Amino acid sequence: MTSATRPYGTRERRRSIGSQGESRGGGEERTGPAASEGQEATAILERARAAVDPELRAAVDSLPRRMRRVARYHFGWEHADGTPAAENAGKAIRPALVLAAATALGGPAARAAAVRAAAAVELVHNFTLLHDDVMDRDTTRRHRATAWTVFGDADAILAGDALQARALGMLAEDPHPAAAAAAARLAACVVELCEGQGTDTALEKRAPAEVTLDEVLVMAEAKTGALIGCACAVGALYAGAAPEDVDALDAFGREAGLAFQLIDDVIGIWGDPGHTGKPAGADLAARKKSLPVAAALASGTPAAGELAELYARPHVPEDPDDLDRTALAVERAGGRAWAQDQAADRMSRAMDELARAIPDPESAGGLLSLAEFVTRRST
Repeated sequence: MTSATRPYGTRERRRSIGSQGESRGGGEERTGPAASEGQEATAILERARAAVDPELRAAVDSLPRRMRRVARYHFGWEHADGTPAAENAGKAIRPALVLAAATALGGPAARAAAVRAAAAVELVHNFTLLHDDVMDRDTTRRHRATAWTVFGDADAILAGDALQARALGMLAEDPHPAAAAAAARLAACVVELCEGQGTDTALEKRAPAEVTLDEVLVMAEAKTGALIGCACAVGALYAGAAPEDVDALDAFGREAGLAFQLIDDVIGIWGDPGHTGKPAGADLAARKKSLPVAAALASGTPAAGELAELYARPHVPEDPDDLDRTALAVERAGGRAWAQDQAADRMSRAMDELARAIPDPESAGGLLSLAEFVTRRST
C-alpha cells in the first residue's frame, strides 16, 4: 500500500504505540526512531512552554493576592512561603498542541497569533487540576504537595475558578478574528470537563458491579479527551481552517487524549513514583474505577470476581500486600492488556482523523510527534 493511501504509515506501526509502557519497562533507554521522535516532541514542548510562559505569568500576576499565591505555588514558580522556586510546571502538552495545530494549518504567523489562546487552554487545564486534586484528595502532584494540602480546600478551589475566568478573559480581550469562536469552544469544553468529573465522582460511589466499561470510557473522553481535542481545534481556528478541518482536529485530539488517559491509567497502577510524581498504586488505594480496572471488572473472569471483592472494601494502608494483590487481580483479569490494546486502537483512529485534515505527514509532523510522545510513556 502506498503512502498516498495511508500517509501516516501502516496500522500495525500505529498499533505498536500503545504497547511501549509494557515492552520497555521503566529504566531501559530508548534508541532508534522512537528516541528521535521523543527528542523532537521534547523540543516542541520546550518551545511551547517558552512561548506561553510569559502569558501565563502575566495572567496569574493579575489575580488577587490570595489566588495569585496559590496559583504561583501550583505552577511551581514559588514555594509555599512565597520564595521563588523553579519546580516542574507541567509538560505543556495542551498549549503545544494549540501551537502545533496552528502551525500545521497556517504556518508560523498563525502560531505566533495563537500564543495567547494556547496560554488560555493551559490555564483551563490547571483549573481542572486544582479542582480534581481537592475532589480526589490527591496529596502529591509534580513531585510536591498539592495546593489544597498547603493552602486549604477553599483557596485551592477559588484559585482554580480564577484561572478559568482569566482564561476566558484572555480570549475575550484577544483581537484575533478567531478569538470569539475559540472562547465559545473553550467554554463548552469546560462544561464537558465538569460533566466528566461529576460522572467520575458519581461512579466512585457505586459498587463495582454497577459500573460499566462504556460509562468509564465516556467519562474519560469528557475528562481528558475533550480538552486535548479543544486544544487542537483552537489551533485550527487561529489558522483560519475550514470547519470540517477544525472538527477533524478536534476528533484527532479526543482520540489521542483517550489513548493518553488509557496509558496514564496503566501508569497510575504500575508506574514508578520517581517518574509519575505520585505514590505507587494511588488509584488502587483510592479504589478508583480507572479504565484498566473497569475492563478487568467487566471481563467475567475469576480474577474479576477477586478484584470486585477487593474493591468492595477500603484499602488497608497497614497491609503492605493489599495493593500488590489488587494490581495482580487487574492484570490477571486482562485490564492491563486491554488498556494497552485500546490505547493503540485509539491512536490509530487519531491518525486517521489527522490525515483527514492534514494529508501531508510532513505538515502534520508536530501534532504526530506530540501524540506519539504522550502515548509512548513508559511505566
